[in-house]
Amino acid sequence: QAPVVESGGGLVQAGGSLRLSCAASRSTFFDTSTMGWFRQVPGKEREFLAAITWIGKRTYYTDTVKGRFTISRDIKEMTVDLQMNSLKPEDTAVYYCAGKNSGDLQSAVGYDDWGQGTQVTVSA
Repeated sequence: QAPVVESGGGLVQAGGSLRLSCAASRSTFFDTSTMGWFRQVPGKEREFLAAITWIGKRTYYTDTVKGRFTISRDIKEMTVDLQMNSLKPEDTAVYYCAGKNSGDLQSAVGYDDWGQGTQVTVSA
């Protein structure tokens, strides 16, 4: 069973919006305290975007997405969403969800439970 499953990606025009969803398995839910969203373009390093804690619902955003993206979680459904507004062509990437059970909210390290990603393409 996949630790998490991302969905909601697709093709959108610049300035548009998409909402991504990350469904965590029960094992991942019970084994993690924090969930994060990342993205990656082929040939580039994986980029940390945002994180949220399951219990306290504390959030963290990088400057790249702060003010445009919103991370949220539904603890009943064991899902973590990423609402993306004002999308730009440079937002084009494969978006990944992952979880970790320790570490600072603002840190990109320590994520062990990764999904397969969902493609987001923003046209000019």
